[in-house]
Amino acid sequence: MSSIKDRQRAAARARLEKEMAERAAAARKRRQRQTIIGSAIAVVVIAGATVWLVNAMKDDKKKSPSASSSAAAVPAGFTACTWTPQTGGGKVKDVGTPPPTAPKTGTSTLTMDTNLGKITATLDKSKVPCTTSSFAYLGSKKFWDNTKCHRLVNEKSFQVLQCGDPFATGKGYRETDGQGGPSYTMAEENLPTDTNNPYPEGSIAMANTGQPGSTGSQFFIVTADTKLPANYTLLGKVTSGLDIVKDVVKAGDDGAFASSAGGGHPKKELVFKTITVS
Repeated sequence: MSSIKDRQRAAARARLEKEMAERAAAARKRRQRQTIIGSAIAVVVIAGATVWLVNAMKDDKKKSPSASSSAAAVPAGFTACTWTPQTGGGKVKDVGTPPPTAPKTGTSTLTMDTNLGKITATLDKSKVPCTTSSFAYLGSKKFWDNTKCHRLVNEKSFQVLQCGDPFATGKGYRETDGQGGPSYTMAEENLPTDTNNPYPEGSIAMANTGQPGSTGSQFFIVTADTKLPANYTLLGKVTSGLDIVKDVVKAGDDGAFASSAGGGHPKKELVFKTITVS
């Protein structure tokens, strides 16, 4: 009897040990699975955080510098100006380029001190910020000092005196007068919207080649309401000295440009001592 009971106890103990071993193995497997899953989740979380951080830094790189550079490039109350370099040989007077931004509020006074007296005009910087800046820059460089107006047109509906060629100097006139300019051109501003009277008496407007963005240093003063195509920057309005210009126009021209552009060299010379913008 004792031997039977001993065998039964031994068999029960073996079954228990086997069951415990199986349970222990299953527990180990569960722990291994949990460890693997936990590690995988951690990797995913870390990877996700890394991707988010990288993207966030990319956004900062995109946004912050552009915002700061824009703020630095165009301060409040200013506008950006584009100056297109010109390298036209002997008819280009190299003076560099004006600053990249210009004030766009307030007015400036243009003063032309000539051999016949002073001519002044008001420039509205809210309408012509870049052209005003260009005039001020060229004046500071003495760009127009000792130059003269090179072309006059005196017709019933077209009375203008054109000036601003830095090479139109000395006594007498040359056929090449009217072909010079600075080492840059700019886009037109403040094109007239009044098609019935785009360039009224007393206007100062910028000359160009007829192509967009070809405004340089040449300008014309209007002594009677003139209907031209609205392609020329309306720079400002003469406030004093228009009578000086009218006297030059009344004196007539030599007809040198009659066969092409019209008009000719003024018979009465108007020579600039200085041109300044304040």
